[in-house]
Amino acid sequence: MIIDGKQTSLDIREEIKKEIEELKSSTGATPGLAVVQVGENPASKVYVNSKVRTCEALGMYSEKHLLDIEVSEKELLELIGRLNANEKINGILVQLPLPKHIDEELVTEAISIEKDVDGFKAENLGKVLMGEDDCFKSCTPYGIMELFKRYEIELSGADVVVIGRSNIVGKPIAALLMNANATVTVCHSRTKDVPGKVKQADIIIAAVGIKGFVTEDMVKEGAVVIDVGINRGDDGKLYGDVDFEKVSKKASAITPVPGGVGPMTIAMLMKNTLKSFKKYRKV
Repeated sequence: MIIDGKQTSLDIREEIKKEIEELKSSTGATPGLAVVQVGENPASKVYVNSKVRTCEALGMYSEKHLLDIEVSEKELLELIGRLNANEKINGILVQLPLPKHIDEELVTEAISIEKDVDGFKAENLGKVLMGEDDCFKSCTPYGIMELFKRYEIELSGADVVVIGRSNIVGKPIAALLMNANATVTVCHSRTKDVPGKVKQADIIIAAVGIKGFVTEDMVKEGAVVIDVGINRGDDGKLYGDVDFEKVSKKASAITPVPGGVGPMTIAMLMKNTLKSFKKYRKV
């Protein structure tokens, strides 16, 4: 079974669009998202433009702030302060990575907790770890959990291996899975016998950033495989962290790249922005 993140994200977007129309009719206002990009990184530009276009398609207000690569940390923090105070803005997203002269953690923590729709602030990550639902979950892990839900993949009691321990994907998805009663092993660069551990898994989540890292011999028959990786090959095409062609023959369900987890990340960003609008406007 191919887990179609593209179609699922379209379904979610339709649900959000309908709710925004109803809220606009009842309140006269719409959710608003501000996206901040520092410099002209081509990949960041694609991501930012995609998010802005999605806002427009859903009837959501959006602002794009494109700053010079030489912008000072102080100027960026001042912009975030203004966006924090702007009532039209319910979510603030600062596109990463930032230039080396800017402290990413400082910038993330400067975003108001009410507008942390990326779910990157320590407070939101802590709430996820504690099993609280009333918080903003990191969009990629949130999207993966939504795929499990909509494809009715049983997590309770499942043995799950997460490959990667980033604050954006690995750690939060491990916490969300534990909250769903899965037994979770997190593998990383210092893990001994990664293939042996992965082969025991009922569910594999690959978020390591290495093209084709998960091979056929690492996957047991019937496992569910979620590929978070986005790697550009020498041929210019996008590839995941999983050898899709061979692993898909053993897996009971698998996400493709592209068209799997990626579209879900943007959909859940929009869902978080809508949640912020409803929660803090007392709708």
